[in-house]
Amino acid sequence: MGGRASRKLALVGLTAVVVAAGLLGAASPAAADGPGVGSPWVVSLGDSAISGEAGRWAGNTNDSYTKVDALGADAYFDNASRTGEQIPGCHRSESAAIHIGGGVNSLNLACSGARTYTHGGGDSDFKPGIDFYAGPYGQGQALALQQFAGTHNVKMVALMIGANDYGFADILQTCFLDWYFSPSWWPDYCNDDADIASRFTPESIEAKTEAIKGAILNVRQAMASAGYADSAYTIMLHTYWSPVPRGAQNRYPETGYTRQTVGGCGMWNRDADWANDTVVPTFNSSVRNAATRTGLSNIRTLDLTQSLYGRRLCENTVGLLEEAGISSWTKPKAVDKTEWVNQLRTSSTVGSPYQIQESVHANYWGQRAMRNCMRLAYNGGSPRGGNCVRSSTGLNSLGEPKMALQ
Repeated sequence: MGGRASRKLALVGLTAVVVAAGLLGAASPAAADGPGVGSPWVVSLGDSAISGEAGRWAGNTNDSYTKVDALGADAYFDNASRTGEQIPGCHRSESAAIHIGGGVNSLNLACSGARTYTHGGGDSDFKPGIDFYAGPYGQGQALALQQFAGTHNVKMVALMIGANDYGFADILQTCFLDWYFSPSWWPDYCNDDADIASRFTPESIEAKTEAIKGAILNVRQAMASAGYADSAYTIMLHTYWSPVPRGAQNRYPETGYTRQTVGGCGMWNRDADWANDTVVPTFNSSVRNAATRTGLSNIRTLDLTQSLYGRRLCENTVGLLEEAGISSWTKPKAVDKTEWVNQLRTSSTVGSPYQIQESVHANYWGQRAMRNCMRLAYNGGSPRGGNCVRSSTGLNSLGEPKMALQ
């Protein structure tokens, strides 16, 4: 997971962060003095699932990319002048869920590829974790939150973290390669590969759960250091969504190559079932258990597990634009007939604006759906948790898929 724009903009200047927040769909920032004073703010921390990765694209097509290019080449630009990324590869898109609007200011500190801890270095692979790291390439997300919250009235901190601690990208790559290079009469499944299986042992799950717990407590420490009592704000903890359907719900056969060459979802049925039965539930049980272990009373959980159901990559209820008879993402019913998850792309990124790191992430429609969920969870300033699901077809008055918080 990397970036390509504005490689010189590696350091995270707080002033630039604040200005960029207003540029990325937030309400115009008003003067604020800190905790409890000034206009309300919501801030997002975490990884690609909340930063807005793949938010440039609305649906999938094997025709011209222009048919699904909802945001254009500057979709991930978040520096003050909108000429590049503050941290290359973080992909904080304009369609990210945190920008709920309605008089609520928003700041996106999440970063694609982030883990609970800061890792990487150099001007192209620095990934700030939910910690207090301060170094030559930037600062941890908890430290950035602390500095920002001290001078702004932060009412809710949205956090989504843990998948990369388990190695989401490695799991995805292994499942694809095992499918691509093994025959149907002797399939090689990724779920029993030694390296992948080792990530889901009781010992590994325990370690990842404790790491997520530590990340949550770092959020609390950041806010306390900025002058907030626990009762003054809410930590909105997000669970992960399912990006692919079970094998039987895939619209392409698992034999042959069309599942990848056309659909961009190369994976054996058994591994797709495992992803839904083990991978996503394990991510989410770690998140929930970590929250319980903190003992904090100001945590609410926004469950996104089912938020993309019926619109997932290669699901038999939707299709590519050309399969659905849709000429562009802007056409009526595009949101209901096309996918909300980006294709797994490999060679198709060569000579095109698609990026490999966008693969199998919620796209523009998926991000906008989760923004609706985030707004419902914010609940007019009285945050509440719940299970967010599609409520009906079509778009609401804000151009978002219609969702409900149960």
